[in-house]
Amino acid sequence: MTIKARIYLRIARITMLDLNSTAFTNPITFFLMGIPGLEDLHIWISIPFCSMYIVALMGNILILFIIKTETVLHEPMFYFLSMLAITDLILSTSTLPKMLGVFWFNYHEISFHACLTQMFFIHAFSGVESGLLVAMALDRYVAICNPLRHSSILTNSVVAQVGMVALLRGLVLMIPHPFLVRRWPYCQSTVVPHTYCEHMAVVKLACADISINSLYSLAVIILIVGTDVTCISLSYVQILRTVFNLPSNDTRLKTLSTCGSHVCVILTFYIPALFSFLTHRFSKHIPRHTHILLANMYLLVPPRLNPIIYGVRTRQIRECVLQLFMTKIS
Repeated sequence: MTIKARIYLRIARITMLDLNSTAFTNPITFFLMGIPGLEDLHIWISIPFCSMYIVALMGNILILFIIKTETVLHEPMFYFLSMLAITDLILSTSTLPKMLGVFWFNYHEISFHACLTQMFFIHAFSGVESGLLVAMALDRYVAICNPLRHSSILTNSVVAQVGMVALLRGLVLMIPHPFLVRRWPYCQSTVVPHTYCEHMAVVKLACADISINSLYSLAVIILIVGTDVTCISLSYVQILRTVFNLPSNDTRLKTLSTCGSHVCVILTFYIPALFSFLTHRFSKHIPRHTHILLANMYLLVPPRLNPIIYGVRTRQIRECVLQLFMTKIS
């Protein structure tokens, strides 16, 4: 019996159990299908996914360790970077272990409440990460446009408050999601055609009018992305105006280079996220497995690339990493 056949047999058994015991109410479990149409390739797909997860774990933990131990890095930019590293660890850990369980051990079942918890963490901390990118743009704006007041404006207490605002905004805006999902009856299929409990993939299983979920989800995405991208854009407009008023090309390039890491991180976060969102909602001709792979890239690529980008492009971190490894070798 092929992997695909075994999966569909288990789907039928679990669906019948849920229909018999919890008809028209919340199901006992959901069944994460993985990547529909590519079930026989799950093992091969898991190899790059697992590699990205290991790199994300090692890279972000290393960033946190270096920022904590090196006093020269106790500055607002690196405090925000440590918050970003923690957020990336939460995002990747909330999805990858369960995903690898699906790929490696055919462990497709996930309890209803565990599914809601995973959904909340994924969407809430995606919003938190977007807010932290705005905070980092604010740091670059102050550092370049008001360098003499940087330390007096972005004090440790202000940095902590900005980080708390980003956290609370992400949590508060996403709290309604699991409650809205929980209120609907699931009287037909409990098979989620995804590798994790993505909000719309779960809600579409409900046998009820889910327009409120769809509208609220769309409103939150527009609010977060629209507000954050606008703030980041305005910050960089002011930064570019200041840079172009500098006297020499060398000074301009040196000043812009301090923003390079942040710009790369912005692109790795927003481009996959927006592409995944737009194709999921507005394109009916893209195969389902392509949608799911894009959604996974959106969650896996930024946590993997962020520490690499900052490690390579930020001189202070690069020097601290080299010093750490040279000490270990000697």
